[in-house]
Parts: sequence; structure tokens; C-alpha cells
Amino acid sequence: MPGKMSAKLTHLDAAGAARMVDVGEKPVTRREAVAEGRVRMEPHTLALALGGNAKKGSVTAAAEIAGIMAAKRTAELIPLCHPIPLTSIKVRIVADEAAGALTVTARAKTNGQTGVEMEALTAVSVACLTIYDMLKAADRGMVIEGICLTAKSGGVSGDWSR
Repeated sequence: MPGKMSAKLTHLDAAGAARMVDVGEKPVTRREAVAEGRVRMEPHTLALALGGNAKKGSVTAAAEIAGIMAAKRTAELIPLCHPIPLTSIKVRIVADEAAGALTVTARAKTNGQTGVEMEALTAVSVACLTIYDMLKAADRGMVIEGICLTAKSGGVSGDWSR
């Protein structure tokens, strides 16, 4: 049944030891995942971020590039994660002035035997960390929150959205 979650943990063998899932027999399908998160900050900090003249340069440009770079290195960062050929990774940062936050969204795509959820989540996580790093001199009280998968498509489990 598409979208149904398994009650079995795939990264553990019968004895409970960690293992990389064998995806060799799975069909190659078009796969896509979208993740998001945000960094809440003081209004003056958001103004700095949006002004493009923070001490370290454009906050959003640096964070978007960092997110893309991180997605491409996900298998080096997350144990048991397959290295996969990304066909696309897009990271976008949008200001939510009412919430005093920058919202980060990442969309990862591949044609492969396993999904790109971890790549999208890694992109968002590192982009949020980069925002924090770029602005920490102005506001150490920033909060990174809400990092989550919002949608995925492709593969045996089918489509899913939050």
C-alpha cells in the first residue's frame, strides 16, 4: 500500500546490529523530497540578514550554497546513508517577518534506487546552521526549529506529504 510505513527498522539486522540497506534489487525510479526548517531571530537580526550587508556577506546566498554543498555530501555525514547521484538540489530562503524568522526549504531529486529525504534534510540543517553562524555576532539567542520532511515521492512506498 503506497504511503504506508513499515513497522520494521530497515537499518538493523535480525540481531539488532546496524547495517546499510541493500538496494541493489530495487528499481530505478524518479525520486524527490522536500524538507524545511527555520531560524527564529530578533527583528534587528532579521533586518541585518535581509540587508545583505552582514559582516560575513550575504547571509542567504551563503546559506543556500552551504545547503547545496551539504546535500551533495550527505553520505559522508550520515552513517549508513547511500551515496546517490543528485539530479537537482535547490535551497531557498524566505523571510517570515511576522515570525521573525528565515524559512529554509530544500528540494532534492534523483533517479535512483533509494530516496533523497536525507539529502533534503541535510541541506536544510546545514543552511540553518550557516544562517546561525553568519548572524551569531548580532544574536546568539537565535533558535533553529522545525526541521522536517514535508513531502517525498517515488519508490516502493509511494508518495507522502505532511
